[in-house]
Amino acid sequence: MTDITNSTTQTLDDTSMKSFEHVIINANLATFSEQYGFAIHKDNQDSTPYGQLENAAIGIKNGKIAWIGQQEQIAAYLADYQSAQVTDAHGNWLTPGLIDCHTHLVYAGNRSNEFEARLHGASYQDIAEQGGGIVSTVKSTREADEKELFAQSEKRLLALMKEGVTSIEIKSGYGLDLETERKMLQVARKLGDKYDIHVSTTYLAAHALPPEYKSHMQDRSDEYIEQVCAWLPTLHNEGLIDAVDGFCENIAFSSEQIKRVFEVARDLDLPVKLHSEQLSNIGASALVADYQGLSSDHLEHLSEDDIKKMAASGTVAVLLPGAFYTLRDTKLPPIEALRKHQVNIAISTDCNPGTSPLTSLLLAMNMGCTLFYLTPEEVLAGATNHAAKALGLDKKGKIEVGADADLALWDIARPADLAYQMGLNPIKGTMYQGQWR
Repeated sequence: MTDITNSTTQTLDDTSMKSFEHVIINANLATFSEQYGFAIHKDNQDSTPYGQLENAAIGIKNGKIAWIGQQEQIAAYLADYQSAQVTDAHGNWLTPGLIDCHTHLVYAGNRSNEFEARLHGASYQDIAEQGGGIVSTVKSTREADEKELFAQSEKRLLALMKEGVTSIEIKSGYGLDLETERKMLQVARKLGDKYDIHVSTTYLAAHALPPEYKSHMQDRSDEYIEQVCAWLPTLHNEGLIDAVDGFCENIAFSSEQIKRVFEVARDLDLPVKLHSEQLSNIGASALVADYQGLSSDHLEHLSEDDIKKMAASGTVAVLLPGAFYTLRDTKLPPIEALRKHQVNIAISTDCNPGTSPLTSLLLAMNMGCTLFYLTPEEVLAGATNHAAKALGLDKKGKIEVGADADLALWDIARPADLAYQMGLNPIKGTMYQGQWR
């Protein structure tokens, strides 16, 4: 572990010390900040695992990290503070608040029947063709009023927050009509407002073809995509969209159809991301990289040529081990190629009712290690620093001066414990924007 005396710190004087609204003392930090030596790729021999700092203290002002330094530097000033303004970490570990960067958390209904069907041999495609899958959840979500939809989704959000999640992405995509897509995005915004958590909302109307557009006589998917493109500026003007997503797959929409949606997003200056290469490779990751997309997600069938394009565009690879586990997939994402080309890897729950009914980011991290052979440092970076990049949040996912004071305090011996343990939640406290909750 790196001693903070050998790291980048700020000087401290009486004036700056008295300006802090809160201080945290006696902490070990997993900063995930390049300022403190964090560099995940194996070819960087001078990196410090997790960007670790020991015997550290943090000063917080206006919801931001204002100072990081030695415990000894701040000790002389503590008498000026009320006990409520000081948190003694007692040698426990602080990480950035966790970030769940790919979820479908807002939905209504239940699909445990499909879970049973898969155990009796039905495939994902079989279920979709029989009216199940995404379309089943669409029906339930359309029928639920906003209050009911909020109540069902709230339980899932609270489960994630109890494990240190301070930022989350929530997608639409179970409406597939203007009214229900709007309802889902409004619920997502209201969840963030009620629970003091950052919610990034993603427009995913290009998720599946709604039943009213299905016909045995003709392909009406182009007609539906035109509607998706028409609804996008309307909902953006209502302040409901932070990014645009789509499902580009052989059972969903083609690269050309998704490109039309991305063109509208580009005109509105909205970032894009994509469900890509989960079941096949039809060039989806190359497409999202062409648009300098935030992330490409799933990626079991990703090619090395497309990885090179993601590396050049800075597109994050978001891996979703919960879906891999639930679907009993056997095709692993190309982890070594992603490492080779230094593509940032994020980990998320993919919380959804059909293929990843998962509301534990800690368990997703463990799955990332056991199923995908990632290291504990990689998955924790994937749930903090790299998850923030997958959402375009440059002030979150790291502990450094100027970053948001979104923090999680853990009763653990070392950072690897967060990926190692299963079923034990070691959270001691979660801070959002400088306030413990």
